[in-house]
Amino acid sequence: MSRQLVTEKEIIDASKSGKKNFEVEKNALITAAAKDRAMQLGISFSEKSEKKKEIKNEEQLSKKRKLNELTVAIGCDHGGFKYKETLKPYLQELGCKVVDAGTNSEEAVDYPEFAYAAARMVSLGEATFGIVIDGAGIGSCMTANKVPNVRAACCHEEYSARNAREHNDANVLTLGSQLIGVGQMKVVVKTFLETWHGGGRHKKRVDKIMEVEKKFLKGEIL
Repeated sequence: MSRQLVTEKEIIDASKSGKKNFEVEKNALITAAAKDRAMQLGISFSEKSEKKKEIKNEEQLSKKRKLNELTVAIGCDHGGFKYKETLKPYLQELGCKVVDAGTNSEEAVDYPEFAYAAARMVSLGEATFGIVIDGAGIGSCMTANKVPNVRAACCHEEYSARNAREHNDANVLTLGSQLIGVGQMKVVVKTFLETWHGGGRHKKRVDKIMEVEKKFLKGEIL
């Protein structure tokens, strides 16, 4: 990772703009000439706070993700089939590449098979995100979360969809056909896909989630 370099010219420019404090990154490299000039001009150095970094991350979140860069694996059981078929063209309208993980009719099937199929594509990097629809969204969420590298979230309104992405870096969205209408489902899906992960303190916590998975895969006892 590159380090911030602070030169004498930057200190002079800061002085011209009336600054008496110059913020630097934690591991910044400040040249000797810059330090001497800062002392002459009465400018002090201070480390950029984590809070300001988080504010910058929040500003980045306001920039919507380009959906035409996404591949979405979408699966369902018989109860979610009609919703899947409605969402597929909607996702394509948004610009997403869609991969259908089944099922292909309203004939009764077992939701874990299709939740696994979509989650597996995400785990292997064959899809950016997964969407799975069953009656309540809960069983598919449980199944998807058994797949390594998958963080599935069951969401039925905009707030939880945004939170799942910003805070938890969720990569699979599960939905319940019995709990949400088509219009609201489209809003939830679009919010989920457009939202960036917040990074910062959120990344640290997601890393801890994934560390739990790694320990189990290694056979370690928690």
